[in-house]
Amino acid sequence: MTGGGQRKELPRAGRERKRNDGAGDSATRNRTSRHLRPPRCGAGILGAAMVFHDGDERQKISGKRERYQLDGFRARGQYSPPMSEWFFVSDLHGHSGRYRRLFEAIRERRPEVVLLGGDLFPGGSGMRLLSQADADFEEEILFSGLSGLRRELGGWYPRVLAIPGNDDGRAGEEALAEGERRGLLSLIHQKCVPVRNWTVMGYAFVPPTPFLLKDFERYDVSRYVDPGAVPPEEGVHSAPADTDAIQAATIREDLARLAPAVDRGRLIGLFHAPPYDTRLDLADLAGRRIDGAPLDPHVGSIALRRFLEEREPHLALHGHVHESVRLSGNFIDRVGRTVCLGAAHDGPELALVSFDPEHPAEARRDLLPV
Repeated sequence: MTGGGQRKELPRAGRERKRNDGAGDSATRNRTSRHLRPPRCGAGILGAAMVFHDGDERQKISGKRERYQLDGFRARGQYSPPMSEWFFVSDLHGHSGRYRRLFEAIRERRPEVVLLGGDLFPGGSGMRLLSQADADFEEEILFSGLSGLRRELGGWYPRVLAIPGNDDGRAGEEALAEGERRGLLSLIHQKCVPVRNWTVMGYAFVPPTPFLLKDFERYDVSRYVDPGAVPPEEGVHSAPADTDAIQAATIREDLARLAPAVDRGRLIGLFHAPPYDTRLDLADLAGRRIDGAPLDPHVGSIALRRFLEEREPHLALHGHVHESVRLSGNFIDRVGRTVCLGAAHDGPELALVSFDPEHPAEARRDLLPV
């Protein structure tokens, strides 16, 4: 179920192709015009449903308190630390102010776990198109900040789990691997790791987008791509890539291989992509067309949605579509029994999602000024 504006339906044939598990029609795909591009995820302005953190209260920009609802559950309006507090952020894009605000929140509230959900580095890092200031981000902001927290907090230093995003590319993955070598974080892309009595599963790939960098893009359930999207083998890869392997790989198959044989009630997924047709994958595409075909404003992964429906993990965490919460009015949704939380944000603030993993439907999302 989605919130926000009215959904624009794809033509019937388009919907069937999008959900089809077959090979797809490459001729039709190659005829798709790419001279028009949907806006980059994140374009837009701050909406009235967003909230700031002010002392111990969550407020609307207008000053009124805001509470999100999900299937009868309410997010807390007053902050009181849960028994076990975890932090989740995503799509920080190397913004130094957001990182400093995150480090301040970690220092003040001492969460048990911090989850970094991809698109963590400055724009252009994936294609190595950085200014010197951006190139210094890893040492001067990310590694320096985490190292400082480790010195200050000692045994209270949180477990930091991270995945790259589609805008980070392999360069971002290499940087996270360096952070792991320094003992500052754990890179968990395509891994399952134990965290106390939970298993956390990490996965960075997203379905094909209109953007050129394809290091962390995969076909979803078939070789169908949405109008305006660039197929993974036709974009840019920062490292040599096998075209046949790219064409054969899908998110559906990856998730089937990665899924652990654990109690699904103790599984938490850290994904960069959101699941399809939810409040968390709503892009600002309503009313837009390419070659006469209306664009589907829901840009999430069908394979991921099916995975959540079938495997029923306890909790799933998502980013990628910056404007989704502004458009839908909520950062919480459900797919079957799985609670889904979104941390992507299209404003200048740090969107910090905090939750007790035992009670994820009571999560809170604060917009912290930077």
